[in-house]
Amino acid sequence: MSITSAIVLFAVIWFMVLFIVLPLRMKTQGDMGEIVPGTHASAPADPQLGRKAKIVTVVSVVLWVLIAGTILSGVISVRDLDWFDRMSSPVSDDRDG
Repeated sequence: MSITSAIVLFAVIWFMVLFIVLPLRMKTQGDMGEIVPGTHASAPADPQLGRKAKIVTVVSVVLWVLIAGTILSGVISVRDLDWFDRMSSPVSDDRDG
């Protein structure tokens, strides 16, 4: 895994976790009874983005370490995920004949 692949993997994990964490414990303006004129009642009253970003980063680092470690160790390879046998067979280095 190159450094670019590692960064892309982390970014994908980070955003997936972000979309899971964003709606958790959300208080809307309608729930709080303080609707700002020009906004929907379903708009967040206090989104706590800094707190959620820290939670997302911690969870993402843990998940990234687990996933990157699995990829780098070779326990699971791309060929293990080829359920329909669409990949060509691996090239053997058998030059003796």
